[in-house]
Amino acid sequence: MIDIGIYQFEGPYEDAAKLEDRSGVYAILDHRGTEYRLLDCGESATVKTRVAGHDRRPCWTRNSTGKLYYAVYYTPNLQQSGRMEVEQAIRKQFNPTCGDR
Repeated sequence: MIDIGIYQFEGPYEDAAKLEDRSGVYAILDHRGTEYRLLDCGESATVKTRVAGHDRRPCWTRNSTGKLYYAVYYTPNLQQSGRMEVEQAIRKQFNPTCGDR
């Protein structure tokens, strides 16, 4: 588990295949020394599929030290608006490098 803001995410995982195709908020992380740095976050009804085909992947790769990590906060009881609230709170607090929409 990893805390991102006030939320406890599952992971970080070295392989995006460990993510599930469930509703949630995902975090893309870079590992530097003993710390993780948030590169991006987003929300989706199908997290695994979204991360696998994400259009910002080139930004993740360009801004990482060579290895990406993935974390997820599953939100089965939240509608899209609830997931977006979580995503926006994290974006506001951390201003991720690849977070431009």
